[in-house]
Amino acid sequence: MSELRWTLLIIGVLFIVALAWWERRRPRQASGALARTPPREEAEAPPRPPRDAALTLPEVHVGEPLGSHELPVIELPELDPTQPEAALPGGTARTAGSADAVPEVSTAPAPPSVATPAAAARAAEDSAPAGVPPLPREVLPELPAPAPPVVHWPPDEERRILALRLVAPISERFAGRSLRQALAAEGFVLGQFAIFHKPDEERRAVLSAASLTRPGTFDMQTMDSQHYGGLSLFAVLPGPKSPPQAFEELVFTARNLSERLHGVLQDERGSPLTPARIAQLREQLREGTAS
Repeated sequence: MSELRWTLLIIGVLFIVALAWWERRRPRQASGALARTPPREEAEAPPRPPRDAALTLPEVHVGEPLGSHELPVIELPELDPTQPEAALPGGTARTAGSADAVPEVSTAPAPPSVATPAAAARAAEDSAPAGVPPLPREVLPELPAPAPPVVHWPPDEERRILALRLVAPISERFAGRSLRQALAAEGFVLGQFAIFHKPDEERRAVLSAASLTRPGTFDMQTMDSQHYGGLSLFAVLPGPKSPPQAFEELVFTARNLSERLHGVLQDERGSPLTPARIAQLREQLREGTAS
């Protein structure tokens, strides 16, 4: 029994000694491992941008004093007092006895910045001395006015009329300026009977346009300030073109004017000008019966 106690006691002492030895060795191993671990390379810091050189302001020195504002002294040669006048340098002259006289300085007007014929004429007129008539100004040639269309309609008993209407939308009217520009774009010219005519190559009136408002005429002086309810477009037969050609020209022109003015096309009776109605009018024209 006593031997067992001593055995356990010796084992316990050995365990305690071993544990103490292990605890003392452990910090040394950790420090040795740390010593063997290579130090981390410090992260390379991004290169700093070079500082701008210090801004140095230039030294400002007081300038030299301005020159005197006095007029320069001009030395004149001695003049012979017996002569009434003597020439001076630079083309000027003075009277004898006037020693303190200042030579006259002639100044010419500066030329215009833009050398145009009109500016040159105005400059010549302004610089002309008194008593000299000014030069005649250059007058640009004016374009001649176009010849009025030749309107030659047959007598009433031999006349046939193909007519269409172009009316403004409901509750609206055509502005006179827009109407005049649209007619001019289609080749119409104000002529005989104070209405518009569309001539052909020989200046013969092929189509005509009158106002739907009585008396149907136009006044170029007041047209732009007025409003119109519509137009009456017509061709008088027989005319410069054959009836089929005149009818096709009438329909084509009426459609163009309708697109320009945003109007409504109608036949001569006020009915809508549909494709069926155009075909009917074309057939009646071929048969020689007017509707």
